[in-house]
Amino acid sequence: MSTPQKPWAIIVGAGPSGLLLGLMLAKRGIPVQLIDKSDKLDEQPRATHYGPPAMTELRRAGVADDLREQGFQPDGVCWRKLDGTYLAGLNMKLMADDPDRMVCLPLNRLGRILMDHIGRQPTATVSWSHEVKSIGQDENKAWVTVQTPDGEKTLEAEYIIGCDGANSQVRRSLFGDWEFPGKTWDEQIVATNTYYDFTPYGWHDSNFIIHPEHWFMAARIGKDGLWRITYGEIPGLTTEQLRERLPAKFKAFLPGHPDPDQYKVVNFSPYKIHQRLAPSMRVGRFCLAADAAHLCNPFGGMGLTGGIVDIGGLYDCLVGIYDGVADDKILDLYSQVRRQKYSEVVDPISSANIVRLFGQDPDKALENDEFLKTIKKAEHDDKFARDFQGAVNVLKHDFTQYYNKNKKDLDPEAARRDSQVAGAKEPEVAVKVSAVGVSD
Repeated sequence: MSTPQKPWAIIVGAGPSGLLLGLMLAKRGIPVQLIDKSDKLDEQPRATHYGPPAMTELRRAGVADDLREQGFQPDGVCWRKLDGTYLAGLNMKLMADDPDRMVCLPLNRLGRILMDHIGRQPTATVSWSHEVKSIGQDENKAWVTVQTPDGEKTLEAEYIIGCDGANSQVRRSLFGDWEFPGKTWDEQIVATNTYYDFTPYGWHDSNFIIHPEHWFMAARIGKDGLWRITYGEIPGLTTEQLRERLPAKFKAFLPGHPDPDQYKVVNFSPYKIHQRLAPSMRVGRFCLAADAAHLCNPFGGMGLTGGIVDIGGLYDCLVGIYDGVADDKILDLYSQVRRQKYSEVVDPISSANIVRLFGQDPDKALENDEFLKTIKKAEHDDKFARDFQGAVNVLKHDFTQYYNKNKKDLDPEAARRDSQVAGAKEPEVAVKVSAVGVSD
């Protein structure tokens, strides 16, 4: 893909978040260039579940139908004890009439869908093997110096967006290599993609198991019997040691206590987990989005869904600037609101999701855990269950409301008040939205 037009926006990172923003801008007729240090699409499956706010943006981008065709809609999510005893759960089939009902598809397959769509856009180009080395900006433009197979180049645009993931070079260039406030969890996580037959055990499509040692999540992620099994492990072990322990772990906690010849592990990925938020998501002509801006643990799918909602909001802000119906102060609102959504929704809910699995006595969970009590209530009240599942939409924010307004309405403090009012409409449900997502 190539275009003779000078890009109005450069997006660093051709992963799903960058491709999504690039596709949306290009379909709007805005010249955009995506650059990535890799030489091809990332084929790691990674995250899998797209909550309703994410599906809204994917539908706006015109890829939701492809996503639904290749993926599937989970039937429900539940919490269990180690022996499989059901504690509480949500019936996602109640949301069957929601056009943005959750869809499950491994992230690498979404990347292929987006790449296929962006390849049809004459205003978009994707440049592989372009590694950012330095950045700069002035009153009129921003630029990145990149190392390519043909040597070093400098690329310019009106705005540059860092969608380059957790180790974002754009973020590090803006704030320093170590300036990513937050914490790293002590807990060790191992994520696997595994073929195993859960059918005889009557498990839901998504299951969280509460146990102080063998806590884990098992979620169906494919139509062919593939499951994402993510579990906690002993910190400090090498990848080889963790791999050696996997058969014993699966024997201990999977239903049926299988031997290795009864399942097939096709992906094995140990990693540390973080809760982190960049100091700002806008510095002059540079913006950050998704994992480049914030990180959270994968239990509940808040990172993937929240990152995609970032993209939709930033798209609306950039379109407003491009069309001349908003000035660049709208990007301050973007930074303020999206950081607030992380701090008040994504961070506390995702943190509660993981602690729920290892931080309580499973035999007393229904008695002591207010969240699980709420889930039990939803089992017997369809309207409440629908409201509960819809509460994840608190992650959204309509930035088009700031178009064609007086300068005072492009004030970050005004956006903060608007966001607080929007979130206050359903506080009891919103703070308990963790059941709506499943897993990154």
